[in-house]
Amino acid sequence: MISIAHLSMNLPAGGRPVPILQNLTLDIPDKQMVAVVGPSGSGKSTLLGLMAGLDRPTTGSILLDGVEITTMSESALARFRRAKIGYIFQSFHLIPTLTARENVAVPLELSGERRADARAADLLAAVGLAGRLDHYPVQLSGGEQQRVAVARAFACRPPFLFADEPTGNLDSATGTQVIDLLLSMHRDYGTTLVLVTHDRTLAGQMQRIVSLRDGRIESDQLLPDPNRTTGFLR
Repeated sequence: MISIAHLSMNLPAGGRPVPILQNLTLDIPDKQMVAVVGPSGSGKSTLLGLMAGLDRPTTGSILLDGVEITTMSESALARFRRAKIGYIFQSFHLIPTLTARENVAVPLELSGERRADARAADLLAAVGLAGRLDHYPVQLSGGEQQRVAVARAFACRPPFLFADEPTGNLDSATGTQVIDLLLSMHRDYGTTLVLVTHDRTLAGQMQRIVSLRDGRIESDQLLPDPNRTTGFLR
């Protein structure tokens, strides 16, 4: 479970703090799929980064699996992220000097997986890239790079997966393939999935939609039909 209480985030600008998130409280049960939506500048990506332990809030607490991550040391937080968290960036963030297989193997090697290369190859096959194992990111299309990023995020079977605009840099057809991939891997692994998106199709396939505006929760809607694609964004 993800439990967020009284979370605020301020960033300095012009010599004064500017509020990005304001006194936000939110609970997300295990295995739920949640879309965080809202206009640009509403705090969506900031919230996602805080939940993933990539940044520290100004005030408030974030518990993942009952563990308070906002007060952990950097070394302890790095170990926790490696074991518990997968993160998919909009711009892929693959290591350009490593092949697809090597990119996926990195988190496995860091976690002590003895069969990192074989496991990485299996994961890439699962996302349809069995024939691209030894290709470098520059040799892959945008959709293929995002699939490598998805495989890497799922490599250590994390209980929490965060995705920041996972279809934002893709055309509609490739974006649909990535959506289907995220949904199928969520079903296979039972991961709690939280993603930021402007994509109505992707948001509509989640189980819950949390809408932010001006750093606050504007609405929090549980979707009765996970295939619903209209009538929920404002």
